[in-house]
Amino acid sequence: MDIDFSNLKTASAIPGAAAMIETFRAIGYSLETAVADIVDNSISANAKNIWINRIWKGGESLIIIKDDGCGMTSDEIVQAMRPGAQNPLKERVLTDLGRFGLGLKTASFSQCRNLTVISKKNGQISYWTWSIDYVSITDKWELIHWAPMELIGEMNDIESGTSVIWSNLDRIIPANTKSDDENAKRKFSSDFDRVKQHLSMTYHRFIEKNEVKLFWCGNEISPWNPFCPEENKIQTMPTEIVRDGISVKGVILPHKNNFSSEAAYKVAEGIYGFSAHQGFYVYRGDRLLLAGDWLGLQRKEESYKLVRIQINIPNSVDSDWQIDIKKSKAYPPAYCKQQLESYARRACAIGLEVYKHRGRILKRRAGYDFQPLWNEKKKDDKWFFVVNREHSIIKNVKLMAKDNPDYAIETLLKFIEESIPTKTIYAKEAKDEETQREPYLDVDISVIKLMMKQIYNNNISSGLTPEQAKLSLKQMEPFNNYEDLIEELI
Repeated sequence: MDIDFSNLKTASAIPGAAAMIETFRAIGYSLETAVADIVDNSISANAKNIWINRIWKGGESLIIIKDDGCGMTSDEIVQAMRPGAQNPLKERVLTDLGRFGLGLKTASFSQCRNLTVISKKNGQISYWTWSIDYVSITDKWELIHWAPMELIGEMNDIESGTSVIWSNLDRIIPANTKSDDENAKRKFSSDFDRVKQHLSMTYHRFIEKNEVKLFWCGNEISPWNPFCPEENKIQTMPTEIVRDGISVKGVILPHKNNFSSEAAYKVAEGIYGFSAHQGFYVYRGDRLLLAGDWLGLQRKEESYKLVRIQINIPNSVDSDWQIDIKKSKAYPPAYCKQQLESYARRACAIGLEVYKHRGRILKRRAGYDFQPLWNEKKKDDKWFFVVNREHSIIKNVKLMAKDNPDYAIETLLKFIEESIPTKTIYAKEAKDEETQREPYLDVDISVIKLMMKQIYNNNISSGLTPEQAKLSLKQMEPFNNYEDLIEELI
């Protein structure tokens, strides 16, 4: 329905400043996603070097993100600090990592009560601060012309650039924390180290291309590439084009046995471990938005832990993918889901084989039949495994038993214990497509009775009463499932 606005009465509905800023604080940033949002602004400002630092002063500690980008004038700082400084529907250059014009403010407010921006452009240093305490008193959308004075001079060592300073870190450190509180200091350092790992992953493409350098407390950050391009035994799937500039490419990492080294395997494990890092990796403009998520197309399974699939999207489809303010969530549009799901199934099938066989490729040679020690069976849609009685090991154990039965039985048990197909069983259970057959479901009951009778008679011979001998069987697997048969023993 079209509305004619020309003659309608209007009323001002300006949001209350104090209430709105508190709302911004509740968007749900973690410390690492908040810092990454500030780094995005530095990259969009053509920075070549970005320094992330923290100064421990207890409750007066600071976090500083400084860059050597193009810098801003005083008016440009005010514009950048204005909430909603950018229309999310406006067409942007491909390298623009923002969308809503809220990231600087919402990311900062989520962690601190004072957001200060100091910037240098054309040789002139300017600064402004959002103070939540000031806004709470005045309930006005007003910046204050204030900055930590000791940090203004630090802009002199760059030709142009910007520093974003977080102080009064109430969401990270309680205001009354003493500088000599070692437990609080260790927690602060631990939280900050997690940020370093997140940046190493999020911006690995920028770092690898030498487009930007990130420095962590003075030390350069190395990239963490989830796809391990330096490993020789990764399996790379063909790239598929979806539409609108969207592409997908899968990589199946090697089994631990086939990694180049133990150290390389540990690096590939990532921040949260192999199982957590499986799934899709959504990139926009070389910036990793979402890491290790199946996007609701399937569940995470241990058997798929080596599968990682990159999706590359342009910023023109942000709305279709429902990219959130934090740039940590994405939802594939309907026109992508079927193709992505199909691609994921093919990748997971390869990953399952690597997981099941520990990276080994089983080759059947001409003229020879492969002899598994366990055979997979299926009956009435129920799957199960049985020992391959035609296996050469079984035949040789029978021959050994003629001269040394104890040694033969022990040898057989060792082979069976070491070769139980646990990974395949787990993978089949995880798929939840079929049900495993119940144990002893099809076993000839006479075999159960024969062994039960033999043990019962031996117990009687050793001095147990019939009641004691029966109780012993009831506490013994698998006879504990056959109490009715135990009661029939004489």
